[in-house]
Amino acid sequence: MCEVTDHSDSNKDKLISDMKAVVSDAEEILRATSGIAEDKIGELRARIAERLRDAKLRITDAEEVVVNRTKAAARATDDYVNENPWRAAGIAAGIGLLLGIIIGRR
Repeated sequence: MCEVTDHSDSNKDKLISDMKAVVSDAEEILRATSGIAEDKIGELRARIAERLRDAKLRITDAEEVVVNRTKAAARATDDYVNENPWRAAGIAAGIGLLLGIIIGRR
């Protein structure tokens, strides 16, 4: 279950990164077209600016969710390790052994 959470968190991080790039590109387009005063362009620029504000808010919310989930996972891991130190050490050793076998085959 931890792998699923890690995978979805990395997908969320990628989505946030992509959204930030889109927002940045859109802001650059708005700056580049600021001198054009046609009515349709002005309306389009206003709609894009509004959507950018909304997107920035959603990105901020998504980042907060990812950070909170990451902190919760870290706390849960810390609690588990503190409550079961030998079991945690055994799991870590097993994972290390498996990784060593996988890497050694290459």
